[in-house]
Parts: sequence; C-alpha cells; structure tokens
Amino acid sequence: MSGNSRRVLSAVGAAALILAGTTGCTFAGAASEASPSSTPTVNPDPGADALATVTRERVDAAIDDLASSVETAMDASGTPGLSIGVVYEGEVLFAEGFGVRDIDSEDPVDADTVFALASVSKSIGASVVARAIDEGYVSWDTPVADHLDGFALSNPYVGSHVTIADMYAHRSGLYKHAGDELEEIGYDRATILERLSLIPLAPWRATYAYGNFDITAAGEAVASAAGEDWADLSERLLYEPLGMTSTSSRYADLESRDNRALGHIQLDGEWVVTPDQRRPDEQSPAGGVSSSVTDLTTWLSMLLASGEHDGEPFIDASSLIPAMSPQIVGSAPSSFGSRAGYYGYGFNVGTTPGGLVDVNHSGAFLLGAGTVFKLLPGAGLGIVVLSNASANGVAEGIAARFLDIAQYGSERRDWLPLFMQVFAGESEPFGSLVGETAPTDPDPAQAFEAYTGEYANDYFGPATVELVGDELELSLGPTGRWALEHWSGDEFVFRPFSENAPPGSISKATFDGDTLVLEYFDQHDLGTFTR
Repeated sequence: MSGNSRRVLSAVGAAALILAGTTGCTFAGAASEASPSSTPTVNPDPGADALATVTRERVDAAIDDLASSVETAMDASGTPGLSIGVVYEGEVLFAEGFGVRDIDSEDPVDADTVFALASVSKSIGASVVARAIDEGYVSWDTPVADHLDGFALSNPYVGSHVTIADMYAHRSGLYKHAGDELEEIGYDRATILERLSLIPLAPWRATYAYGNFDITAAGEAVASAAGEDWADLSERLLYEPLGMTSTSSRYADLESRDNRALGHIQLDGEWVVTPDQRRPDEQSPAGGVSSSVTDLTTWLSMLLASGEHDGEPFIDASSLIPAMSPQIVGSAPSSFGSRAGYYGYGFNVGTTPGGLVDVNHSGAFLLGAGTVFKLLPGAGLGIVVLSNASANGVAEGIAARFLDIAQYGSERRDWLPLFMQVFAGESEPFGSLVGETAPTDPDPAQAFEAYTGEYANDYFGPATVELVGDELELSLGPTGRWALEHWSGDEFVFRPFSENAPPGSISKATFDGDTLVLEYFDQHDLGTFTR
C-alpha cells in the first residue's frame, strides 16, 4: 500500500494481527491440518475440554526439537540472537540463549540476556493493572478521565466515559497506532496524550484498532490513581515481588545492562546494529518493558498458576481472568469455516485447532525486536521467544512449531516461512513514489524562498520550511528534520526512516500557495499544514 490510502502500520501492530491468525485465519496454500488426538483432555469445567492432549512426553519432544528449529530459523533469516524459555506444570523446563546479542562484539546470548520486549509490554502492563485493581486503586471499568487530568477525546461523552478496559482492549475509537507519529517526531508522553483529543473517532466499543497510546493513557491513569510513576508502580507491584530483577519499564535501565541485546536492522541485505536504538519510554505501558527469559518464565508461571506465585495468591483471578478473556474481535474470520481471533485487555486470545485456549502476544520493533509468548493455560504450558532482529516472524514461527509438537506430536504446517512472508510485507517502504524514478525533465520549482515559512497544524504542530544553503529543509516537532528534494513543479520529497517508515521510504511534500501536504503524515487526513 502507498499514498494516503496506507495507514500507519508498524511491525508492532502487524505482530498482533498475525498472532491472531495462528488461531483464527487460514493461510493460502497451507497444508491440510493433521487430525488432533482422539483422546480428549477432560476437565471438571466442560468449557475447558479439548481434543489436543499435551503430555510431558510431547513437551520434552518439542523441547528436543528447539535447537534444530532455532538453527533453521536463524539460517533462513540471519537473526543475530534469540533467547527461549519453556514453562510446563509450574516448572521451567528450558531457558537458553542462541547466537549473539551484538553482531559486532559477538557476545553470546544466554537466558539472562535482557531484550527490549516491544508490545509484549502490553500483557505485562495488564498484569500490573490487575495487581493495582487488587490494591483498590482502580477497576477495569474506571473511566480514564477520573484519574488522568485533562484527558479528553474528540467526542466529549466518549472522552469522559472511556474506561481502562476500553483502552486496553483497543476499542476507544482511535485509529490504529494513533499517536505513534507524534512520538516519532519527538513529542513527549503528555503532549501525545493531550493531542489524542484532536483525532476523529470511529464508533466506540464497536471498533478494534490496535495501538500504543490508548494503553499508555490507561496505564498513566492507573499510575496517577496510585500516586506513582508507571515504571515505579510496575516495579513495586510486579517486578520486585516476583523477583524479576532484570525487568524494567525504563529504557535507561536497559541501556545500563551489561548483558543486553542490541536491536538490529537489515540495510542493503546485511544485518547491522541499529544506529539509533529504539527508545520507547513515551509509550512505556504499551511498549517500554525490557526483560530476560529468566524473568519472563517467572511471570508466565504466575499466569499459568491462575495468579499464584510460590503457592500463594498474587493476583486475584477476578482481576486477571477478564484481561485474558475475549473482549472484542481483533481478527475477523477470513471464511465461514475459520475461527476469529480476539483481544482481551492487553492479551490476544484464541483457540487452537485442538480446542485449547491460546493466550499470547507478540512484540515487534522495526528498529530491532521480535518477541512473542504463547500460553495454553488449560495444559499448563507456555513458551517465550525473544529476538534482537527487526521483527521478521522468526519468534512466532518457532513458538508455533513448538506448540504444534506439544499438542499433536508434529508440526501441522510449516509456520516459519508463512510468518516470515507476512512480516516481510509489513516492512515494505512507505510512499506512492517508492520505485519511481525522479523525472529527468521536471517542471521547474519557484524560487525556493517562495516555499519557506511556518505552516500550522493543530495535531502535528508547526512545520517549518527554511533555506539552508542552497537546499530546503523541513522541520516538524522536536526532532523531525529532513532535506526536501525537488521532484517536479511545486512537489518535493523527503525520506523518513523510523519505526513506522522502513528503509527506502519516500514521502511527497506538496506545496500549493500557503498550503503544504506531507504525504507521510497525511495517512489519516491530518497532514495538511497552512502558512
């Protein structure tokens, strides 16, 4: 997709959709499914019955397969480093690292290597909220505006009534990834949350649109109710009591770790350390957690134990079950015979072909993180896969193969190339001029001074066009800076490169008198600036 029809779809959002697809969509050309075991898993609760049978023998076989699965995935993708953990029936059966945490130093990855988690942070944050509910600070049904001073949306009624649950279920009516484009050009969290009020809304509670700053607003409201910073609250309520000593919701803590994985991207077909590492503090509740497999297996064990830790109640089931239950359709069925994918409060929720509930989330930074966890609560089984490569489907492919073997004894279909194919599509450059050759005989521009000045925009703030030497330069927000290259007539181009703009992206900047339209920032019809 390109031009104004393309919506801001970072790898983070793509990962959420793809994970729903493992339970709810049929991939074209996929092999037919193997028949599940004929011996059902019978539970006291009929709603938990499943035909798939997870046994220790099958889990051990899936673990034995991991080394080969990882080797195949790393060879196919070039992913520099991975770390994987497996939990079954309250026991950590596997926690190991593969490859390197930094392709330049070649320092090895192990189970204690700390990775950026990207959107796996949403599920961890939902666990923090559940603990805050137990502490009496809020409920899932608490309106965000009750505790977040100045919070508003473009529909005043929705703004005053939208709840923490609504925001964690991505059903506020905000468009997909609303606010990400403001973070990209350097605005702080408070400014981004304030400007959400300028976005026209889709129908409230009837529309699912994955994002980061909806959840960030909810997290900020919870933190405000508790009288703490979000990162401090997360540490006090979750990380510290679970002994997650390598986990933090601050980028500075990740940056200070000796044993940390650096993000990597592909440039000209080669993996390199990302020049500017992703710093997601502004969306910390949604994408700012860093952690290790050692810590995350503790968290997964708590979830699989229905909120208990070391045999003692830790999160009440009444607070946790709603988060890990379907609250809105996140991925509609692709045919009459396919399953839907659902979203809870910070968790994807679906059903495996064998009938087991599948609770999961993926995390994806284009600038160098691909992460996933998947839980089968009815079987007491969970896996987490962390990588330091620009999200490429490797983590999801490894996890899907593992759970197939654990449930059915073998992989039902070749997941890795399917996930890699879809993620590759999400990494295509943005812009209607991608692949186009600049005109050899362009229409002449006006004198460059005719384009200079400040162009106002309520959502993005002023765009400044100034003459620097013999060239025009565009400035937008605290950090957005690009050279404007003449294309033809009053049309110029600039080349964004960011979490939402893969390498090779090219955006039009079209002048018309006192009006400037920036294609890259106009994907939701908000990118018109007036001098």
